[in-house]
Amino acid sequence: MRKAEIDRKTKETDISVQINLDSTGKYSIKTSIPFLDHMLSLMCKHGLFDLTIKAKGDIDIDDHHTVEDTGIVFGKAVRQALGDMKGISRYGQASVPMDEAIASVSLDISGRPYLVYKVDYPKKSKLKDFDPDLIEDFLQAFVSNSGITLHVGVPYGRNTHHIIEAVFKALGRALRQAVSIDPRVKGVPSTKGKL
Repeated sequence: MRKAEIDRKTKETDISVQINLDSTGKYSIKTSIPFLDHMLSLMCKHGLFDLTIKAKGDIDIDDHHTVEDTGIVFGKAVRQALGDMKGISRYGQASVPMDEAIASVSLDISGRPYLVYKVDYPKKSKLKDFDPDLIEDFLQAFVSNSGITLHVGVPYGRNTHHIIEAVFKALGRALRQAVSIDPRVKGVPSTKGKL
């Protein structure tokens, strides 16, 4: 079983993440930011990996530190759980519709962190108290600490909640595909012999 547990404490946040890449999609997400909890729960359910996140942060000031630092710790946990990466499929891709919106996510567990984020939100973007721009910050922190190349594109969508939900569901499905073990792959899936 490919599992990891990472703890990170700063003056701004205290975050603990446990992940099991080879499971069924159980989750317990408590970041004190309800919208982020909802999105991470969807990602786990569709990614079929178990995830526990406990995060406390200075949300009385702003959600930014907690969102970004959760991305950092989640990325580190994924990287650690992947271990030597032998036999992984490496690439994952998913397009997921959510009512009027659709998101496409492609990723490569390459050891080369890079984020392409082509998502525009409607001018009248409304998500209670959550700033949708923080999603890009979360994903940047995730790729920087997991070593994943991630491309996210949303060609259209009217509702900001639906747009972000489609992104997280697609991310879960693409990650599930990329981390899956292919018995035909001997060693790591790279002509370099290393990821």
